[in-house]
Amino acid sequence: MNTSHGTTAAGAAGRPVTASGSAPSRPAPSESVPSQPAVPESVLSEPTALRTGPFQSSVRFPRAARGTATVEIVVPVYNEERALPGCLRTLHARLRDELPYPWRITVADNASTDRTLEVARELAAELPGVGVVHLDRKGKGVALRTVWGASDADIVAYMDVDLSTGLDGLLPLIAPLANGHSDLAIGSRLAPGARTLRGLRREFVSRSYNALIRLTHGVRFSDGQCGFKAARTEVLRPLLELTRDDGFFFDTELLLLADHNGLRVHEVPVDWVEDLDTRVDLVGTAVKDLRGLWRVARMKSAGDAVAELPPRPGPVAEHPDAVVADRGGRGALTWELSCFIAIGIASTVGHALLYWLLRTWWPPLVANLVAQTVLTLANTEANRRLTFRGSATGPVRAHVGAGLLFVFGYLLTGAAVLGYRQIADDPTPAAEALVLAAAYVTVTVVRFLVLRLAVFARRTPKAAGPPR
Repeated sequence: MNTSHGTTAAGAAGRPVTASGSAPSRPAPSESVPSQPAVPESVLSEPTALRTGPFQSSVRFPRAARGTATVEIVVPVYNEERALPGCLRTLHARLRDELPYPWRITVADNASTDRTLEVARELAAELPGVGVVHLDRKGKGVALRTVWGASDADIVAYMDVDLSTGLDGLLPLIAPLANGHSDLAIGSRLAPGARTLRGLRREFVSRSYNALIRLTHGVRFSDGQCGFKAARTEVLRPLLELTRDDGFFFDTELLLLADHNGLRVHEVPVDWVEDLDTRVDLVGTAVKDLRGLWRVARMKSAGDAVAELPPRPGPVAEHPDAVVADRGGRGALTWELSCFIAIGIASTVGHALLYWLLRTWWPPLVANLVAQTVLTLANTEANRRLTFRGSATGPVRAHVGAGLLFVFGYLLTGAAVLGYRQIADDPTPAAEALVLAAAYVTVTVVRFLVLRLAVFARRTPKAAGPPR
């Protein structure tokens, strides 16, 4: 496999490197760039496997600082001989005129069967800073995982060849990554301020799919499938190792993993115009996406979605004389107690009301079992997301620990109800509910102590790495 990389200086010639050698890299201002991962031989063509152009500088910023972030923009294509020339010439002109960071463009050809590869090579010879990668396997996920994983740029991005997303959003996409504020940045057609021009069918499918993502995974980003994304290479590589999808679900999978690992995702509202000349099968893609959502959910539940990310220092006060809160002391305890009490009150009331309702049809132990099961699940998830949000405990460990506490709580509350029925002359469901609520208060206190000291115990922080 032969690989050619450019340097950060515009117009500098690339030098070939074999697969067994190390790829040339541009050191960051204060630290060296980690060695490049090997590109899978199974997806690369022969004899030319990976060709990337040198980094270029905008004509408006001809003296781009050597220490600034470098950007590689990938355009994945499959049988796009018609659309590719217009895409590359337009994108190249915008980058040349406006982007204040050293940049290059890489076309990732996904085993095209038409003249896409030849057209891409012709354009690469014509336009400085354009490179071509040819892969022997189809799939957007394969293309991005391969090129992004082998990139020596500080920031990698991609966009669809049809340029449906307005390029005015490119600089807002890159800027928060270049200054270290965010880890990933995505264009969104559904964020406030976005403007779209597309058919009713695609609008319905897009909104329904993204609503399903938020419902099933509890994420906050609004658009998981917009073909306009960027990421800092440093944090992206550990996520790429966890991705499994080779097709269009790769976008969503990457964002779900980023959210699960606590990365900061920046959303940019974009202008988006639908190109009717598309090769995307909306129905077939939607079915595969549903399977992907289920697969990622299983990964998260099994603890297989945790990436080995570089350490990130916590927030610090900008003002030199600021008096800051002690996150690990009384401030944290006050927050945890406040949230836990609020959630506990809601759970206690909900438990009593649900028990009272179920007691109309079921005997006490069955009604209590169902009510406590429902409220325990809701209570645990609320505490995991709010009360102990600084803990690294995943959902599996959280619910297993809560399950053991559930057994204790069920036995205690069940014993309280049965004891009341033994001593009361005329027990009523309403009175039983009050006894149950009193017993549940005891359970709640024990739950807080066990959850805080065992289930959601904070890990001893590792030494913080260099500021990003």
